[in-house]
Amino acid sequence: MEHLAQILLLLSVTVAVVLTFQRLHIPTSLGYLLVGVILGPYTIGPTVNVPEFKTMAEFGVVFLLFTIGLNFSLPQLHALRHQVLGLGSGQVAFTTIVVGVVSWLAGLPAAAAFVIGAVFAQSSTTIIGSQLTEQKEESSPHGRLGLAMSVFQDVTAVPFLVVIPVLGMAVGADLLAIELGWAMVKAMLAFALVFYIGRWLLRPLFELVTRRHSAEVFTLAVLLVALFAAWTTFSLGLSLAFGAFLAGMMLGETEFRHQVESSIRPFRDVLLGLFFIGIGMLFEPAAIPRIWHWALLGTLLLLVSKILLVTAMVKKSGIDILTAWRTGLLLAVGGEFGFALLAIALDAKVIDLDIGQIALTAILFSMIAGAFLIRFNHAIATRLVSVHHDAEQAIAHQLTDAPETQVIIAGYGRVGHTIAVLLKASNVPFVAFDTDPKRVAQGRADGHPVLYGDISDAGLLSAAHVERAALVIMTVDDHANALRNVSVLRSCCPHVPIIARARDLESSSLLINAGATHAYPEAIEASLRLGATALRMLSIPTDDIDSMLQNVRDCDYKPVLEQALDK
Repeated sequence: MEHLAQILLLLSVTVAVVLTFQRLHIPTSLGYLLVGVILGPYTIGPTVNVPEFKTMAEFGVVFLLFTIGLNFSLPQLHALRHQVLGLGSGQVAFTTIVVGVVSWLAGLPAAAAFVIGAVFAQSSTTIIGSQLTEQKEESSPHGRLGLAMSVFQDVTAVPFLVVIPVLGMAVGADLLAIELGWAMVKAMLAFALVFYIGRWLLRPLFELVTRRHSAEVFTLAVLLVALFAAWTTFSLGLSLAFGAFLAGMMLGETEFRHQVESSIRPFRDVLLGLFFIGIGMLFEPAAIPRIWHWALLGTLLLLVSKILLVTAMVKKSGIDILTAWRTGLLLAVGGEFGFALLAIALDAKVIDLDIGQIALTAILFSMIAGAFLIRFNHAIATRLVSVHHDAEQAIAHQLTDAPETQVIIAGYGRVGHTIAVLLKASNVPFVAFDTDPKRVAQGRADGHPVLYGDISDAGLLSAAHVERAALVIMTVDDHANALRNVSVLRSCCPHVPIIARARDLESSSLLINAGATHAYPEAIEASLRLGATALRMLSIPTDDIDSMLQNVRDCDYKPVLEQALDK
C-alpha cells in the first residue's frame, strides 16, 4: 500500500488531462505524454516513482501490437504484399539511411546516427488510426494505405530492437552480422511456433470457451493467448510485442476477431496510456532553451524527409498524386516505437543523454505538428498538387475505390440464415454476428461471413465499424435482448437504419420506441400474408392488395393495433 497515494495522484492527473484533451479534440496520446512530463522527475511538483510502472507500461505496446495483428491477418498481408510490404520496408530503409547520413554529416558517430535514423523512420499508428477514425477517413485509399504502412513499420521495429543493443557493445561488423542472422532465425522460429500452434489450437480453444457464454472466461482466454505468445518470442530473445502481433494475426483469421478486439481494448488503452506517460517522464523541459534549435531542425528533418520519401514511393507504385501526398502527410508524424527504440538506445549507451533529449523533443514536436498535418491532409495535399485535373481524378478514384457499405445481421438463427441467403443471392455484402458458437460454425459452413460476437457490446460495434453499415437487421428471437441491442445500436449510430423482427404488435411497438426504424411482428405479418392470399383468390387486384399491406406497415400496424385494442 506504500505506493497507493502515488497511484491515486497518477490517476487523478491522467483523468483530468485526458478529459481536457478529448474535449479539445486533441489526440489523447499527447495528453498521456503531458501527464508524464507533469509527474516526471524533471518538473516542479510531485513525482510518481512506482517500481512496477515501467513493466506495466511495456505491456501497452504488447496489447497494441496484438490488436494491430487482429486487423492484419496473413491473407490480408499476402494481398497487400506488393504495395504495403514493398512500400513499408522501403520507407523505413530509405528514411533510416537519409536521416542517418544527414545526422552523421552533422557530426554524430555512425552508431548514434543509425539510431536516430531508425527512430525517425517510425510513425505513430495510434495517432494515425485515431485521427483517421475521428475524420472518418480510415477506409479511404490514403487512410488504408497509410495505416497499413505504419503497421508494417511497427513490424520492422523488431530487427531494430536486436540491432541497437548490439551497437552499444562496440563490437565488430562480423559479430554484428552474426547477431542479426541469429535474430532472423529466431524470428522465423517464433513465427513457425505461433503459426502452427495458432492454426491447430486457437479456434478449438475459443470454440470451447464460447460454449460457456461467459464474458469473463472469454477475456481471460484472450489475455492468456496474447501473453503466452509474447512470452514465447521473449524466451527466444525477441520482443514481447512481436509475439503478440503474431498471435493477433492468427486470431484475425477466425470468426472471433471482433469480440477479441472488444475484450482486449480496455487493457490496451490503459496500458498504452501508461507507456506514453513513461515516455513523457523522460522529457526534460529545462533542456529546451539549450536544445530547442536542434530539436526544431530534427523535427523538420523528420517531417520533410518522410513526406517526400513516402510521396515519391507511393506515386512511383502507380497510385495517383493526391493520394500519394495524403499518404505522405499521414506518415510524417513520429511514432511510439521511436520512443521505444530511443529508450533502448539510451540504456545501451549508444547515444548520450543530450542527443537523446534532442531526439525525444523532436519526436514530440513532430507528433504535435503531425496531428495537424493529418487533420488537414486533404487541404494541404490539394495545394501541393500542381494540376487541378489530377486532383479531380484522384478524388474520383478515391470515391470509386471506397469499400462497399455492408449489411449487419444480428443473430444467425432461422430468420438470420434466410436473410443471409437472400442477400448473398442479391450480391449484397453483409456480415452476421451470433453468440452461439454452433450457429457461427454452421454459418461459416454455409459459406456466409458469420462471426462470433454480442451485438449489444459497444466495443464490438466499434471494432466492426457499424457506423459505416448501410443497414442493421435484428433477427434475435429473445425480445429483451432485441430491445437492448436496438437501444445500444441507436445510441452508438443514430444514423444507421435498423429493421427488427418482433413476435407481436406489442413487441413491435416497443422496438420502434427503442429506436428501430421498422419492426415486423411475425404473427401479424403471417396474418397479412394469409389475408393477401385470400384477397387474390377473391380476384382483388394485386396492386390494391400490395398498397393496402404497405399502408398498414407504413403506419407501424396502427390500423390493426387500434382494432385489436377496441376488441
